[in-house]
Amino acid sequence: MNLAKPASKNTAAAKAAVATEGDELPALRSLQDAFAAKGKYPASDQELLTFYEQMLLIRRFEERAGQLYGLGLIGGFCHLYIGQEAVAVGLQSALKEGHDSVITGYRDHGHMLAYGIDPKVIMAELTGREAGISRGKGGSMHMFSTEHKFYGGHGIVGAQVPLGAGLAFAHKYREDGGVCMAYFGDGAANQGQVYETFNMAALWQLPIVFVVENNGYAMGTAVQRGSAETHFYRRGTAFRIPGLDVNGMDVLEVRAAAEVALDYVRAGNGPVLMELHTYRYRGHSMSDPAKYRTREEVQEMRDKHDPIEAAKAELLARGMAEDKLKEIDKRIRQQVSEAADFAENSPEPELSELHTDVLVERY
Repeated sequence: MNLAKPASKNTAAAKAAVATEGDELPALRSLQDAFAAKGKYPASDQELLTFYEQMLLIRRFEERAGQLYGLGLIGGFCHLYIGQEAVAVGLQSALKEGHDSVITGYRDHGHMLAYGIDPKVIMAELTGREAGISRGKGGSMHMFSTEHKFYGGHGIVGAQVPLGAGLAFAHKYREDGGVCMAYFGDGAANQGQVYETFNMAALWQLPIVFVVENNGYAMGTAVQRGSAETHFYRRGTAFRIPGLDVNGMDVLEVRAAAEVALDYVRAGNGPVLMELHTYRYRGHSMSDPAKYRTREEVQEMRDKHDPIEAAKAELLARGMAEDKLKEIDKRIRQQVSEAADFAENSPEPELSELHTDVLVERY
């Protein structure tokens, strides 16, 4: 059987079409080129210290959450963000807090902390208390704050992506200049609804930044075993969405990439797809023993690529006193302890709360 394509009746037209398509490919690489030329974000000493404090807060908060889970004070699922702190901090530090929208999956505590939300109400939500940000009814996986423009915390894999497009559509419809940042993981990247959303977002030129947090293992399957195309930043090519390939373990690289992406989106050019290469030190959730990788692999990432230690080393190289950094760590540990005490001493929701917030209106 001859499977060769028949010759085109209009060779000139065919060549012109191919040339036109080829001319557009550099545009899809333009953001990566701009990012490479930009280099790391030139943070001031105070900015770098702020990034360090935010990442350290997430780390210490998540470590305490893991302890509370082990004590039975946090029920259900609990997905920790330990190791991935530079992604949320680097990206969201470039957003307009309370104006731009953020939506993510169920590994959401770090994103909320990076957006300036009080650790006390997050910890209270984790422990199912009335003072929690979702009144104790959402728990670890379903946190929400319209006040902070944080729209979850979603338990269905990939479901947050089309919702993010809806948030971006609202920004465009209202002409408020806002952008939606929609996070999802390397596992969710194979969901069909993600590609439907890519198409709609590109077609309507929605102000959205798609962020793939590629931690290498989805729920427990290595990327190479579960994905035919392992370069996730390329996956928007079919929809004319430019991509950015970023080291998600370096907060200054992440911040630099964020500025490139947001400048493009805010200029009305439509969506951007970012792939952040990161790593989680713990299992997929607290119930995951993570036997699909070696201890040596995890330890090597901790020793050589930890985002917090890298920021600390940079601060020390700039002349920051080590005693000051120790004092910051002590203060943050105290802040997290106060959040845990607040949560433990807060009451559970009243039984009548079981029937509220099920529907928007009463029927």
